[in-house]
Amino acid sequence: MGRVKFRSPAVAAVLDLLMVLLFAAIGRRSHDEATALSGLFHTAWPFVVGAAVGWVVTFALYRNKFDAFLVVPTGIVVWVTTVVVGMVLRALTGQGTAGAFIVVATASTAVLLLGWRALTRFVPSVR
Repeated sequence: MGRVKFRSPAVAAVLDLLMVLLFAAIGRRSHDEATALSGLFHTAWPFVVGAAVGWVVTFALYRNKFDAFLVVPTGIVVWVTTVVVGMVLRALTGQGTAGAFIVVATASTAVLLLGWRALTRFVPSVR
């Protein structure tokens, strides 16, 4: 089995998934909602789909220069599609999309999805 490079797209995709799950888990915890995995899935899936759409869009637009670790454009596109697609899917499935939630989700996912990318600029490449 081959080694996984730290800066591979697969690692970046896993980090995005973990950040979306962390966002959902923190939100559920802050509202004292059940901690069951089914509840976490229910909250996270629209945003996971949004992040996946962001990956597809970014790769399609920047295929020749694709770098999953860049804040611009990858992080920005993934972040915006995570929020927009996530909110649309929540609305279509009867989940809440209150104004305050949209603001909190937008800010939180920005910190998480852009933050880890920004931090990697300070981590030297591992050989």
